[in-house]
Amino acid sequence: MTAEELIKDSEKELKEQFERADEVSEYNQEKVLKAFQKNRVALRHFNPSTGYGYGDEGRFVLGDVFADCFGAEAGIVSPAMLSGTHALTVALFGVLRPGDSVLAVSGMPYDTIRGVIFGEGNGSLKDFGISFEKTDLTETGKFDKQKIAEDIKRLGGSLKMIYIQRSRGYELRDAFTVEEIGEICSYVRSLGFAGCIFVDNCYGEFVEKKEPCEVGADIAVGSLIKNPGGGLAPTGGYIVGKREYIEMIGRRLTAPSIGNEVGSYAYGYRLFYQGLFMAPHTVNQAIKGGFLIGKCMERLGYENFPKLDKIPSDITRAIRFDTAKQLCDFIQSVQEASPVDNFVTLEPWDMPGYDSKVIMAAGCFVEGASIELSADAPVKEPYTAYFQGGLTYEHCKYALKKMLEKLL
Repeated sequence: MTAEELIKDSEKELKEQFERADEVSEYNQEKVLKAFQKNRVALRHFNPSTGYGYGDEGRFVLGDVFADCFGAEAGIVSPAMLSGTHALTVALFGVLRPGDSVLAVSGMPYDTIRGVIFGEGNGSLKDFGISFEKTDLTETGKFDKQKIAEDIKRLGGSLKMIYIQRSRGYELRDAFTVEEIGEICSYVRSLGFAGCIFVDNCYGEFVEKKEPCEVGADIAVGSLIKNPGGGLAPTGGYIVGKREYIEMIGRRLTAPSIGNEVGSYAYGYRLFYQGLFMAPHTVNQAIKGGFLIGKCMERLGYENFPKLDKIPSDITRAIRFDTAKQLCDFIQSVQEASPVDNFVTLEPWDMPGYDSKVIMAAGCFVEGASIELSADAPVKEPYTAYFQGGLTYEHCKYALKKMLEKLL
């Protein structure tokens, strides 16, 4: 069977999944449009600002639009937050104080945030006397309610935050659904926890009809060069949630005496607004591309996650390989199918924040933008590639053809 024939057959088999993904996209597009209209977005909101940025309407309104899209009371959207890890760090340090404890109920957090949490002598939470503990997931990758209850009781009054990572990171589990996040929010509240429920929402925005703040989370955080930037935002991060927490976080983003009153961006905000408007459609393109790649790889005998009988809860797809060479060849094929730097030969390297060599394909218009067609992997067993993004389904399909030609 040729690559073209395999792709064509797989598309036919995915008709139901594609229809469900379209339904979610249409729902979220209407939600975003209504948030724009409610906040009376106007051309003046795209204008640049300089210096302190006092009275910067574009910045204020952008935060309000994000908050409405994510079912939150308030929001901060800032180009000064350079990545998801940076946005998470700002939010954590904004809410937590020395002596506080945090419990991650979704297991060990993603590699790049570990230095923020456990680092020594680098200004980490640990350095500031903030303890961070984790409750491991069950063998099936689900929340372990019994152990969570035990850990909450053990930590007692020092426990100020429940931390949830929605995406799988480099783990072989499904991303958590918003419904699952809502259930665990209700569960910890039933145990008497009255502190902050914090969700790392990276890779999950607009994949489902609801977002974490709509089901009980107090804060949700993410990167604009992932889903909510729609492939247009050049940088930045967002933090949405309850107003009291957003005000605390604003005082850490800038200064305790200033908070959210300042902030300028000399290049203007149009790409942030336009990227958010495009995000539901762009995410849908990535979801469909991930489905197609998953179906074709499955038919060739490669195990991949999540399973293909449901809409995934984030835009990533994990694909297992037998050897390091197969893994690196797959990542290289993604680079070769990219519009930017397709001629580059990739090599695993010691990427900052990771505990093993990482190989990363990111031939993107925005450097490192994982809403664009990209893939990465730690080069260690089990040899698993993490594929995500695709601004257009057509590009995903073209890249898949190139991958399959190598495999076939």
